[in-house]
Amino acid sequence: MRFKRNGSYTLNRKSKTKPNGKKPPAEEKKQYLEPEFTKVRVVDFDLKELVVLPREIDLNEWLASNTTTFFNLINLQYSTISEFCTGEICQAMTACNTIYYWYDEKGKKTKCTAPQYVDFVMSLCQKLVTDEEIFPTKYGKEFPNSFESLVKKICRYLFHVLAHLYWAHFKETVALELQGHLNTLYAHFIVFVREFNLVDPKETCIMDDLSEILCAPAPLPALTPAPSATAPSPSSQNHVTER
Repeated sequence: MRFKRNGSYTLNRKSKTKPNGKKPPAEEKKQYLEPEFTKVRVVDFDLKELVVLPREIDLNEWLASNTTTFFNLINLQYSTISEFCTGEICQAMTACNTIYYWYDEKGKKTKCTAPQYVDFVMSLCQKLVTDEEIFPTKYGKEFPNSFESLVKKICRYLFHVLAHLYWAHFKETVALELQGHLNTLYAHFIVFVREFNLVDPKETCIMDDLSEILCAPAPLPALTPAPSATAPSPSSQNHVTER
């Protein structure tokens, strides 16, 4: 059984950090943690229900379908604020007090601006998810032995993009009134990678404060107490209705 691998959720702050390997200045107030923004979503059901592996579906097929969808959605989300993510404004790929460097296929560490980093990420992801040898779409085609490690690599990079969106471009996202889409996409992604252990918690811990808010199970509706039973009166017990 094959899936159509796509999906949709229908997205500046100047960074003083330089790509020199040093930690940026003390953290500023995180606007994205304010209740008025975290409560905004585009869905109100339990996202865990969306990510649990259906009994009749192969695990690799499920990972491929969801990973491709998240790549498309995160790429779309970033594109809405890409005009604000420039080399001058975002001189490094930052999130909280972390700077991300790009490593090429030979393991060479490269200093780059945020837009360059995101371009590298999306180009790599596009190359992988469209490679029939890695993400097969034809019936009977086997997934490679390296498939899970490549999915983990894609998810780790996609997390970097989401973290940067919150850290550097949440103001623009709010101005576009798309914070609900970003919140829903982020929560869905985090629930997914946690379900299948696709990203090391040490990698995602920089956003744990947001994750715990957005991924918390929805509160159960209050139960209406049942009316108390009233014992019938003796007269009603002895009463016989004639027909």
